[in-house]
Amino acid sequence: MRLGLFGGTFNPIHYGHLRAAEEILESLALDRLLFIPAAQPPHKDSGAITPFATRLEMTRLAVEGHPVFEVSDIEGQRPGRSYSIETLRQFRAGYGAAAELFFILGLDAILEINTWKDYRQLFTLCHFVVLDRPGSAPDQLATVLQQEVHPQFRYQASQEAFWHPSGYQVFFRRITLLEISSTRIRQLAGQGQSIRYLLPETVRRYILINKLYQ
Repeated sequence: MRLGLFGGTFNPIHYGHLRAAEEILESLALDRLLFIPAAQPPHKDSGAITPFATRLEMTRLAVEGHPVFEVSDIEGQRPGRSYSIETLRQFRAGYGAAAELFFILGLDAILEINTWKDYRQLFTLCHFVVLDRPGSAPDQLATVLQQEVHPQFRYQASQEAFWHPSGYQVFFRRITLLEISSTRIRQLAGQGQSIRYLLPETVRRYILINKLYQ
């Protein structure tokens, strides 16, 4: 089992998220890819975020009908802040050592990895997949991995990945950069402007019917 784990606030999920997931699915030959909405993101004011159940439903609507995309509510089942280290430990315990787990995040996020809870331990639980981001500098990735995580991180060109001493890898992948942001979608919806073609039609209708972001 090669399982992708794609976490995020998804407030709301949009085509940028979905296209990135599709490209990583193919690039790494994943068997399944789980979208994992954060219940209480540690780096955001939880009071200003759309309720978890609403974001979960939008994510489910977005992936409906895809053969291997699924949605997990694992972070909504735990009280308190949604720490990635706890989520990864749950998945590792649930799937066992035989499963290959690939934790997907943006380059902008990993450049701030030292602000995450128990961040060095994250790299002993699974592979990482780092997505290119508009305005981010890929050459910073090696610096962050070696200076903040482990000095023995080594790049192997044949694998297009950095190797952690634990044996897990950090892959860097360039993807189709769709400059769509959840923040902009919320702004447009709040101003009564069109959000068509920025996200799946089922999600757009859900936002309009439930008068979200107004």
